[in-house]
Amino acid sequence: MCLAVPGRVLEIEERDATRMAKVDFGGVVKDVCLEYVPDMQVGDYAIVHVGFALQRLDEESARQTLELFENLGVLEEEFGDHWGKAAKDAGTERPVGTELPAESAEKEARS
Repeated sequence: MCLAVPGRVLEIEERDATRMAKVDFGGVVKDVCLEYVPDMQVGDYAIVHVGFALQRLDEESARQTLELFENLGVLEEEFGDHWGKAAKDAGTERPVGTELPAESAEKEARS
């Protein structure tokens, strides 16, 4: 399934004459092209489909959508947490070094 997923712009750079951003999708960070919405700024939320930001979105709508997608398991399906799924299916812990960024931050905070 291909979805347009809301994400928050973390940083913006010019790469090969193309405006690109690091975008956080609820803990998963991906590179996204900003050419369709050139006025996007760090901290803005965008609807992203196949690596392209399509339009700006307000923060509350983005958070609600991400929460809904997470509850439905769509984020895992869309972004492919294959290590986590394999570990869960095997009834074991995720292998060390394969944590998602959000999980790594949580572990560091607990230490």
